[in-house]
Amino acid sequence: MKIIQHPGEMQDYSRRLRARDKEAIIALVPTMGALHEGHLSLIRAARRKCSLVVVSIFVNPTQFGPQEDYLSYPRDIDKDSKLAAGAGTDIIFAPTPSQMYPEGYQTFVQVERLSRGLCGASRPGHFRGVATVVCKLFNIVGPDYAYFGQKDYQQALLIKRMAADLNMPTKIVLMPIVRDKDGLALSSRNLYLTPKQRYCATVLHRALQLGQLMVSEGERDPAKIKQALQGVIEQEPEVRIDYIAVCDPQTLEPLEQIVPGKVLLALAVRIGKSRLIDNCLC
Repeated sequence: MKIIQHPGEMQDYSRRLRARDKEAIIALVPTMGALHEGHLSLIRAARRKCSLVVVSIFVNPTQFGPQEDYLSYPRDIDKDSKLAAGAGTDIIFAPTPSQMYPEGYQTFVQVERLSRGLCGASRPGHFRGVATVVCKLFNIVGPDYAYFGQKDYQQALLIKRMAADLNMPTKIVLMPIVRDKDGLALSSRNLYLTPKQRYCATVLHRALQLGQLMVSEGERDPAKIKQALQGVIEQEPEVRIDYIAVCDPQTLEPLEQIVPGKVLLALAVRIGKSRLIDNCLC
């Protein structure tokens, strides 16, 4: 496995590969490091389909708000490198902030409607930073496929929209959420949780399971589903609700009526200093 830091070197590597192998298929798995089994499942999926697998490790400053955890976000490039190599990575692209945003930088990408609700409402500017860095990664790596996890559903949908709107040739692959045995969705921010908070965090999955059950049993009123999910979550006093959404999985607009197979249940909560998200399609 090779580690590349400079964007120009990464671009050159991809170009040279395509020049000598017209059949090469390049995959990108964008990450901020602190790799876990969720990330590794994306890498393995990319490995099965593509001839070159690039994993980017970059804690992107432009997607963090002023009071968020940019400085404390977990970073361990040595551990990440070993995990990535074991899952089948060919190249780690690990630039520095000054390489991605050199002095004088002033260009950003904004996906309009999809960035306004859910996480966009409580994290203003977050998705502008996400869209910008992913656009840059696509231009640097030149991937045929880019792999994202369903846990960050809004992010993946937004990137898919950006790629279509800007005529990018990269295909977006959405992979299932990876969970621990108790149902908690894997997340780098789970590292912030104390053992007690870790137990409390399983309430997200329990709430979503209830929502799925209600839909399957014929409930068609989004307000009743939201109320039921809120009741479950509020049983854990350490958990503070950011949002509970019952929405269209393509537009993220709130639903007025449930249509089975066309519903996204999405949650965001705060537990201690962690902000956790989860979702399910039903």
